Amino acid sequence: MSDTTAALQTLGTFALAHETPWPRDPHAAAAPGQQPFGVHHNDPPPFNRALGPLHVRGAPSGVVWQHGRERFAWGDPERADQTFSVAKTYLALLAGVAHARGLLSDLHEPVARRLPGIGFDDTAHNAAVTWQHLVQQTSEWEGTCLGLPDQVDRWRQVGNDPRPPDPQAGRKGDARPLHAPGTYWEYNDVRINQLSLALLHLFGSPLPEVFDDALMKPLGATSRWRWEGYDDAWVDLGGRRVQSVPGGTHWGAGVSIGARDQARIAQLWLDGGRCGGRTVVDAAWLQRMREPCPIAPFYGSLVWLNTSGSLFAAASRAAFAMLGAGGHLVLVEPALQAVIVARWLDPAATDEFVQRALAALR
Repeated sequence: MSDTTAALQTLGTFALAHETPWPRDPHAAAAPGQQPFGVHHNDPPPFNRALGPLHVRGAPSGVVWQHGRERFAWGDPERADQTFSVAKTYLALLAGVAHARGLLSDLHEPVARRLPGIGFDDTAHNAAVTWQHLVQQTSEWEGTCLGLPDQVDRWRQVGNDPRPPDPQAGRKGDARPLHAPGTYWEYNDVRINQLSLALLHLFGSPLPEVFDDALMKPLGATSRWRWEGYDDAWVDLGGRRVQSVPGGTHWGAGVSIGARDQARIAQLWLDGGRCGGRTVVDAAWLQRMREPCPIAPFYGSLVWLNTSGSLFAAASRAAFAMLGAGGHLVLVEPALQAVIVARWLDPAATDEFVQRALAALR
């Protein structure tokens, strides 16, 4: 057995021993030492409840790929579990598909110019919101989307934000003065859902269908994945009743997917957007997603960047990640031509996990 194989086996053992502190049944009470399943519990009433399905999850799982082949796997990497905010990156990939199809020629174009009547042309403030603002989480869009007001997620603090807490910050869900679009960064799931709604209208087709045809089938993904919406998130689309899906699982629903399928998606960056001899996502778009947001250089277009080493000190500055609550990590490390996926990993153990994974591959 090689040293690398032994180190990767130890990595899998480490991941299995450091399970997220959430219960496996989302409807079960948290046992001593556990936390409630999901993140909606932290929202102000009456929005601190699930609006879509929450599914029983599996045990920790994951895969390590290098140079396009699997080096190691643990748990059940084929099991499709909800992946929370990792799905945000999938919305940015869909925006890239729209760009390639000529539906979205200019990211700096105000959304209202192409899509009137869905919440972007109701005020002068919202009329200034561009696609670029939405994918970089600087839109400051104001309104209600799928029954949720954007204020629910104002003043939100997320663990991967390297900035010190704002001493003037209110409680999560409190009102705060809005800034001009493009001048304030805030991780806000209601605004992400508004982006998803806009993409739905832009394509004129349900996003799960577009995602399946444009990415999952060309990548050879399994048929186990699914993208669900909230119970009441049905809209009329040209006479067809369809669900607008969320870009995460904050209030339930979202993308359920296996670790290997997540690795297939992440491998696109290392393969220049190509798979099986065809272009799945334009390489220039993938590079653009990694460009730092001017006012939040730790973030790109719905991906977390390691430009200053603040995300993962053991990774290169070119590394980037898709992250989701509950212990979901998809790390792309170009310096090692590696993709590392971990599901249901205790967030407190993530730094050590990444350090061990990269050391094994080196």
